[in-house]
Amino acid sequence: QREGVFHKRVSTMPACCSLKNVCEYETSKVVRIQSVYYGSIKWAIHSVVFLYVCIVLIADRRYQKRDAVISSVHTKVKGVAQTEQRIWDTAEYTIPMQGIDSFFVVTNIIMTENQIQGLCPEFPLRKAICSTDRSCTKGRMDPQSNGIQTGRCVKYNATVKTCEVAAWCPVEFIKSAPTPAILRSAENFTVLIKNNIHFAKFNYTTRNISPEFNISCTYNRISAPHCPIFRLGDILQAAGENFSEVAIQGGIVGIEINWDCNLDRWLHRCTPKYGFRRLNVPNI
Repeated sequence: QREGVFHKRVSTMPACCSLKNVCEYETSKVVRIQSVYYGSIKWAIHSVVFLYVCIVLIADRRYQKRDAVISSVHTKVKGVAQTEQRIWDTAEYTIPMQGIDSFFVVTNIIMTENQIQGLCPEFPLRKAICSTDRSCTKGRMDPQSNGIQTGRCVKYNATVKTCEVAAWCPVEFIKSAPTPAILRSAENFTVLIKNNIHFAKFNYTTRNISPEFNISCTYNRISAPHCPIFRLGDILQAAGENFSEVAIQGGIVGIEINWDCNLDRWLHRCTPKYGFRRLNVPNI
């Protein structure tokens, strides 16, 4: 017979939730310290946060809604030029452009007088020089030629033969632009630019011509920054170019009209800023 003591292990689990826990209330304890150093740090942090909020909301206008502009442009060139042969007016030196919001002004020309449609020798280009009719193909048109070949090889001068073409005769024989440009006085021509814009989201419409518009003004970045009449020479100068040099071979200049409008009632501002830059690479 054995005697002994037996121990029974009993496990108990803590209650996950009780009525006492539900009725508990917690609060933070605030310790107020009288310190110039820590107080200065606190207000410096508050000031930085407040300043950042002001910059983001007010300076960058993050509180505003934005809308893309709907724009239309109309141009009108004015000026008269005189050369040795004739007087040039607007109808002669401006050519309607196929592009949108653009205008074209003639500054240099190669003149071939008394041309009529007919048959004549082609200018002695490399592909047009011939010795017999076999060198010419009837109906052939080269992008650099002046007309359509007839299939005949004819004399261009006493020493050179070229393929005969159906074209405006006599064909153009000068291939390099005159220097200086014939219409170099176009530097003083002016162009009126009318630009109408509309913000559909805000139902707001305006234009670059103010009610106080002075028709005799000329654009100047400092004295007349909102005048819509531009002198061609000033446009090239603002783009960093010399008009007399550009006028020989021609160039493409972009006129940028930047509308950055603030339609807030207390800070209303909606006027354009103009910029100019050359778009093409010179001598190409």
